[in-house]
Parts: sequence; structure tokens; C-alpha cells
Amino acid sequence: MADRHPGTTHLLRYFEYAHLPEHLQAVSKPCGDLAQQMTDALPDGPELTAGLRKLLEAKDCFVRAALDTPKENRS
Repeated sequence: MADRHPGTTHLLRYFEYAHLPEHLQAVSKPCGDLAQQMTDALPDGPELTAGLRKLLEAKDCFVRAALDTPKENRS
């Protein structure tokens, strides 16, 4: 990632999920995987940055929703 724009690498760090509890990792991982796939496939630029930022916002919403999921309903 050393050859990527600092804005891209800055956003990608927020998609890390290994530090989360397992039930939150299951929610966060697909978003992190998609962020990495898009970064691998697309050039740096304002649209990539905007897309990553919006995906990050969505991932945060999904994780917060998972926090509200009762333990007995977790998969």
C-alpha cells in the first residue's frame, strides 16, 4: 500500500476487524473485503475516496446494528 494515496490508506485502516469480537467481525469483514477489492481494482482519486468513505459509514451502521442484536439471534 506504500504506493497508494495517503487518503486511500488512511481510510483502509478503519476497515480492519481482527480486534472486534467474533460476532462483529462477521458483520465487518465483508465490508473490509469489498474495500480491499475496490482499492485493488480502482485508481486513487476522489471517487475511490468517496466510495470508501460511504462504505465505511455503511459498515459502521451495520456494526452498530449488530451491537443491538440479542445474543440468541446471532449467527
